[in-house]
Amino acid sequence: MTPHPSLFAPLLIASLAVFAWGCWKRLSLISLGQPEDRFNNIGTRIGEMLRYAFGQKRVLAKPFGFNHFIIFWSFLILMVANTEFILNGLFPHTIKLVKLPFELYLPLAFMIDIASLLALAAVTVAALRRIFAPPYPEARTLDAFFILGLIATLMLASFTLNASELAAYMLKSGADPVSFLATARKMMPVSALLAGLLPPLQLEIIHTAAWWAHAVALLAFICYLPISKHMHILTAIPNCFLHRLEKPNTQPREEFTIGNTFGVGQVDRYSWKDLLDSFTCTECGRCQMVCPASITGKPLNPRAVIHDIKVNLLANGAALKKKGTPQIPLIGEDGEGSVSEESIWACTTCGACMEACPVLIEHMPKIIQMRRHLVESEAKFPEELLNLFENMEGRSNPWGIAPSERTKWCSQLDIKQFDRDTTEYLFYVGCAGSFDSRNKHVSVAMAQLLDKAGVSWGILGKEEKCCGDSVRRLGNEYVFDKMARENVAMFIERGVTKVITQCPHCFTTLKNDYRQYGLELEVIHHSELLRNLLQEGRLLLGKTTQEMGTTVFHDSCYLGRHNDVYDAPRAVIEAATGQAPSEMERNRSSAFCCGAGGGRMWMEEHGGERINLTRINEALEQSPDTICVACPYCMTMFEDGLKDAKADYVKVRDVAEVMAEALLH
Repeated sequence: MTPHPSLFAPLLIASLAVFAWGCWKRLSLISLGQPEDRFNNIGTRIGEMLRYAFGQKRVLAKPFGFNHFIIFWSFLILMVANTEFILNGLFPHTIKLVKLPFELYLPLAFMIDIASLLALAAVTVAALRRIFAPPYPEARTLDAFFILGLIATLMLASFTLNASELAAYMLKSGADPVSFLATARKMMPVSALLAGLLPPLQLEIIHTAAWWAHAVALLAFICYLPISKHMHILTAIPNCFLHRLEKPNTQPREEFTIGNTFGVGQVDRYSWKDLLDSFTCTECGRCQMVCPASITGKPLNPRAVIHDIKVNLLANGAALKKKGTPQIPLIGEDGEGSVSEESIWACTTCGACMEACPVLIEHMPKIIQMRRHLVESEAKFPEELLNLFENMEGRSNPWGIAPSERTKWCSQLDIKQFDRDTTEYLFYVGCAGSFDSRNKHVSVAMAQLLDKAGVSWGILGKEEKCCGDSVRRLGNEYVFDKMARENVAMFIERGVTKVITQCPHCFTTLKNDYRQYGLELEVIHHSELLRNLLQEGRLLLGKTTQEMGTTVFHDSCYLGRHNDVYDAPRAVIEAATGQAPSEMERNRSSAFCCGAGGGRMWMEEHGGERINLTRINEALEQSPDTICVACPYCMTMFEDGLKDAKADYVKVRDVAEVMAEALLH
């Protein structure tokens, strides 16, 4: 009953040729990218691949994730059945799973039948979801429904094919239908159920129709796969293997030489891994559903950014291979395939997109590289950043305040200058802790706590310079490079090895970015130090403070998502108040940004709802008396947001202030 291979073989060869051509046409474009080493620590990479690709860790963490998990694993199991189908089409009656030993064939046949049923159910759910509750409106695409339809056709054809073969064997053997089908249901429950419903006189026609329906759907899938968004089926597993093992919370340095092009203004300036990311995007929309800019109505959509990079690469790839000029600009207002400048500047670099991506795409670094191109190569950036850049370069702080003012916050305190021979820790106060009137109180509270715990510490005073976080995230690599070199030289000269910071942005810059300049520091955030001092018994709480009332804690993006510090600030608040802080709906790795990261602290929001107001409203749902933070930027954004929300009755306190209230008052 199987069609002759003389017809199937040419179709298969043609389909495989189309598949190979489609894969080569796209994947060969990856070679246009810049070199990057993603093959270190092979053992760790294999583990990460098993966890994220095969274990579907991030997929399962979200609603409907189990549905995709079923499709993924059914697809892997059914590769066995589809391989048999192809080989049987080429060599009829020669290669069949039924020829395996019965002890092996029985569980394999059962697994394939159940996997087919689960896959059919899962694609039905996926199709209904796209009709009635899509993750985003653009998810209702013909591409998605076509692929889902092909998978459903494969499953239905497979059931019919197996059922017709079971029914034909039953007739040929003269077996009792009731006992035969009862036995068959133990092997192929779904196919055996269908076998009892097929008309005996039409079995050959049904078998042939099912075989060719399966063949056409399978060959169409092979042809269409590499030219659709479902190419991620081929690239997702290697992309998980090749992802950045360390947190992607910083960007590589660029050397400043005459004639050098900075950042990424043309798609082939990205690394080959960045280009692989663009083909790996599943367009699931999880990144845009957690992006604070996208949620609050800004033009930035991280999914669209990756999509535009892919479209740009496909459109310009042929010209770039010939060293020609791209036809579509990567940055501009030219529609699909171009990323608008407004989108690029809307990013808060919170990292939520990367945390949500099931295939570990690195969105944020790509955006910062485009910022770097705009600032360094084209001198194009929002006008409101001009003063910031000038102040940073001239006076090493965002406000342009004289460096001599850095120590005014401690004018009433007896604080030592850091000296390698007499002090263990450098307390790196930071610009906000030194100059911002509200955050000066945090610096004072921290100084008092350090003294009470008997910590050996000192400050740099007037010689302290800004770490350069904001200018680097905004793409001004030249100014950051200058500031980093000066700080690294000073730290080495002073013999600084241990640093306390109260600002997560200083924390991540000194800890992560400065490693690119050969400086390895032991950097600890003040919430971690306070937690440690409590555990060591160096800070003894006689009573807990009731001053704060009910508290809710907000996770700073640069402390939490970028550096995995979640428990320390909560432990400090719980110790000081006697109860754990309440949690907002979005917390820890899923926390919502305050809106100040990525240099957005120094820019206005000109569209949509203010990000800090969205977060404030989420905090107010917990009816807190105090919102606790562990970041000076978050402090400013929350206090401003409370005024806008007319909720001045709620206080904002840093964790150091909460601890100081319990210990010192």
